Amino acid sequence: MALTTVVFDAYGTLFDVTAAARRAGAGNAALAQSWPALAENWRRKQLEYSWLRTISGAYADFATVTADALDWAMEAQGLNDPDLREELLALYDALDPFPEVAETLARLSERGMRLAILSNGSPAMLASAVNAAGLSGAFEAVLSVDSLRMFKPQAAVYALVGARLGTAPQQVLFASSNGWDIAGAARFGFHTAWVNRAAAPQDRLPQRPMHEIPDLTHLPRLIP
Repeated sequence: MALTTVVFDAYGTLFDVTAAARRAGAGNAALAQSWPALAENWRRKQLEYSWLRTISGAYADFATVTADALDWAMEAQGLNDPDLREELLALYDALDPFPEVAETLARLSERGMRLAILSNGSPAMLASAVNAAGLSGAFEAVLSVDSLRMFKPQAAVYALVGARLGTAPQQVLFASSNGWDIAGAARFGFHTAWVNRAAAPQDRLPQRPMHEIPDLTHLPRLIP
């Protein structure tokens, strides 16, 4: 089947998950030098909590998971500042898109591709991020795991795409910066493009990415 649809992960793929800590660090002496460590710990715990909550059946939406992960990350760095916490969470709702996002979406749309987001993010978080990035109207669908009460890489999450858009898995090119997300999507049957911005080694998982690209500018050339 021909590719008809490009589906994007949101956090780390379209939106820079380090942006909140970086922007807060620009105006906070306690974070000026340590914001990269905070951003790394925050993201790591956010993902770990999403997986553990799915495995244990203790679902909470991604806003809760994100706040819990931030609390851990702040405590790990000895930061006890409620105002800073609130600032970081507000900034996370308006993360910077990567520089090439708007142009890439426009090029794919010109090629006749249907565009969608499939994310762990809650509907409110995703709406805020998309609006803040000036991408309202760019996507046919913005799909959240919240309706399923489970997180990626569960197969049922990837099935949301076909249920909403009426596509077969073979018609979908799925782009994500997360190797484990790519593995889950490939196992489901999607074509996959791993956006490997950090030039990291491939994850040792049964499913490898069909394509590996350094950023989203390379995505349109993957469409036959």
